Amino acid sequence: MAINRKGTSGKVASLAANTVFKSGSSQIARRLAGSALSQSRTSHQTGAEMEDLASKVLRSDRYSEKTKVLAGSVLSQSNKKR
Repeated sequence: MAINRKGTSGKVASLAANTVFKSGSSQIARRLAGSALSQSRTSHQTGAEMEDLASKVLRSDRYSEKTKVLAGSVLSQSNKKR
């Protein structure tokens, strides 16, 4: 597996942390936030299931801009070969 040189920025990591602890956050937003946080300061890469979820969020009009920011971050750290 290739080394992931990309990582979650401090700004997105902060958004992700706030999302995880905010009681009104949707389950999807929390999943994306958890994935983004797990890729902060590590070489972890987005899995296929999270890639699919993030892609669906970005194509939908139902999600907030903050959720889409998390989805974009998660998707940008995916495996290019997949």
